Amino acid sequence: MYEHALVIGKFYPPHRGHHHLVRSAARVAARVSVVVMASAAESIPLAERVSWMRRSHAGDANVTVTGIACDAPLDLEATPVWAAQVACMKAAVRQIDATPVDAVVSSEKYGDELARWFTATHVCADPDRVEYPISGTDCRAGLADRWDWLDEPARAGLATRIVVLGAESTGTTTVSRAVAQRYRDRGGVWSRTGWVPEYGRQATHDKLARLRSVQPGAPVEALTWTGDDFARIAGEQARTEEAAARAGSPVLICDTDAFATTVWERRYLGPGGGRAWEGVADRRALYLLTDHVGVPFVQDGIRDGEHVRAEMTGWFEDALTATGRSWVLLTGSLEERVEVAVRVVDQALAQRSSFSAPL
Repeated sequence: MYEHALVIGKFYPPHRGHHHLVRSAARVAARVSVVVMASAAESIPLAERVSWMRRSHAGDANVTVTGIACDAPLDLEATPVWAAQVACMKAAVRQIDATPVDAVVSSEKYGDELARWFTATHVCADPDRVEYPISGTDCRAGLADRWDWLDEPARAGLATRIVVLGAESTGTTTVSRAVAQRYRDRGGVWSRTGWVPEYGRQATHDKLARLRSVQPGAPVEALTWTGDDFARIAGEQARTEEAAARAGSPVLICDTDAFATTVWERRYLGPGGGRAWEGVADRRALYLLTDHVGVPFVQDGIRDGEHVRAEMTGWFEDALTATGRSWVLLTGSLEERVEVAVRVVDQALAQRSSFSAPL
């Protein structure tokens, strides 16, 4: 049994082979330091990779994950380059464990040389990739084809999140469901494309049912909303979205999100509202805004905003723009809206599935 094992890698992105390597180290050492090494040239930020690895190994009590930005070139034949790379590794390890490394666990041919730089033993795990025939290069070359080689934190982080939002009765649910179905119909991994419903609708139904239990027949306009209500709605919306992203395909379609809840908060609480999403993780997403023009208002029993639909469309435009979010207005017939949405999503998927070359 070793005292302190080291696992290094780019984890670009982290996949099941990487996790097997870390757990192999955890079986042979009392403590394991995992160092994520990223360069400025790479398109997945270091912080995200570290976060995914930490969540993946939260149950491995003897594993600690850290990261370091290292732009030293990769040259296995040059001693000065080895010195530069190892200096970064040692600096990163010192941040989490000052004890000497006595084992380097890897599946790479350079493992013997790396261990020598640490005056440690090289423990080789699955060098021929028999148990886990996957690599980061494979994942970057075809993310959708290798999607199931990623575990849940990486899938949630790499999923392209599409949020459909808009004023009342502008077709957000209809459009978002139709777009999700278009991707499910592609089959394979896409058949698992998730659709996240608007939790605010359920919260409204529940709140109205409670009111009517003491005031039978009370109209929806009689409901009283508070900032705490919207904070709870935003939190539940984010929780549901995250669960769906972990389990679904490379794209996730959402009928509103926690950020959109801030506009609804403004709608009911006035200009002083709009803070419901504070404290909720702000995921990168592409927003599709459903135009109210050309869509008749349909009363479903809980709607009360026909008179502010145009104004709310403007609020959404302003909020999205002011916070630097990427958004596209969907207008025209339902078929036209869905077609434009799918084109936009395909563009986003192509961009999100492209990775810059590592150093």
